[in-house]
Amino acid sequence: MPKNTLRRNIEHVGWSKLTYEIREIVAVGRELEKLGVEITWENIGDPIQKGEKLPKWIKDIIAGLIAEDKTYGYTDTQGVIEAREFLAEQVNLRGGHQITPDDILFFNGLGDAVAKIFTYLKREARVIGPSPAYSTHSSAEAAHSGYDHLTYDLDPEKNWMPNLVDLENKIKYNDSIAGMLLINPDNPTGAVYPRQLLEQMIDIARRYRIFVLCDEIYAHIVFNNAETAHLSEVIGEVPGIALRGISKEFPWPGARCGWLEIFNQDKHPIFRHYIQSLTNAKMLEVCSTSLPQYAIPMVMGDPRYIDHLEMRKKIFEKRANEVYEIFSGTKGIQVTRAQGAFYNAILFENGVLNGRQTLPISDPKVKAFIEEKVKYVEPDKRFVYYLLGATGICVVPLTGFYCNRQGFRITLLETDDGKRKKTWETITGSISRYLESA
Repeated sequence: MPKNTLRRNIEHVGWSKLTYEIREIVAVGRELEKLGVEITWENIGDPIQKGEKLPKWIKDIIAGLIAEDKTYGYTDTQGVIEAREFLAEQVNLRGGHQITPDDILFFNGLGDAVAKIFTYLKREARVIGPSPAYSTHSSAEAAHSGYDHLTYDLDPEKNWMPNLVDLENKIKYNDSIAGMLLINPDNPTGAVYPRQLLEQMIDIARRYRIFVLCDEIYAHIVFNNAETAHLSEVIGEVPGIALRGISKEFPWPGARCGWLEIFNQDKHPIFRHYIQSLTNAKMLEVCSTSLPQYAIPMVMGDPRYIDHLEMRKKIFEKRANEVYEIFSGTKGIQVTRAQGAFYNAILFENGVLNGRQTLPISDPKVKAFIEEKVKYVEPDKRFVYYLLGATGICVVPLTGFYCNRQGFRITLLETDDGKRKKTWETITGSISRYLESA
């Protein structure tokens, strides 16, 4: 055996499935920065990075907690009891499924939660998710199984609503599917699912005896007259997990604080054992970070919090409508008015992209770098790279969201009104020049 070969293959069968286009494109942007290109980062959903500031009253609460010794210690494995009691009460006030503090489990952000969810799921048990997919979910599920992620279609002709016929057929004819994932409000499309549709999806899960995962990290960022429901309000007797957090809502992404709300584990023994495996896995780490957990009941329970949420909804509604007005007049693309979260998916019409289109890049070094990068990539990624090289604007190709449709995602996060409008107008102008170039 060669000396540079390990005696045993230590590669996980699914390691190559761990991709995250949202972050991977940053490496390309960093290389362009070294070549003198000023980058406008429109790829990552970090409100703080784009200029949003927490209200002083929230900062004051956090500052006060920093002075308390208890915030420097461990918590219970499941999380701070005061936080779990508060969150369970919030769920129960909705009037749907009732839970206890023992149905709340904290993690170091939802990325940690998603990793645990799929790591401790039986390898042969698959979870079907939406396409376009959010990379954290799709990569984790694919890596867990060692196969390509299973998806159901979101239909851009119907405001990116799930294709329920496609969803049910795939579940019906693939008995390895043990779970259904939905993201509501959705990332990357900005879609919000009405209650009736959620009830239909839950009914599919009930009839085929599978569990439901619902990423609700943007649950309190719903606008443009959209109406929806929390998973707890529609889950009925189906085993389910809602994924929640404070990163997008306070917003405090650097806190890395997320939690699971677990439904019906008492009614399904196999599901209860699975949930216990997640708790045991967290116990091996002792617990999740303490400080943000202590902040949750104090911030969310403050009378000012409702106004804080309403103010942010109005801000993102205004920006979503700006996107629609600016992009909808551009030939060759399709844009749907976002109703939630802080993203918009821009779709290229079928057949408008090819492998010959370019954007003018004056710097020969930057041009050479981009021309090398666009070899053998998807057509929408080719556009994204040319946009990056020509304008410095960094967006994410839609094919990077486990999707066969061609397009890209932008965020609604830029706080500088002038810069935001200029960025979007630059993108639309670049689309027109790109499609006309060949």
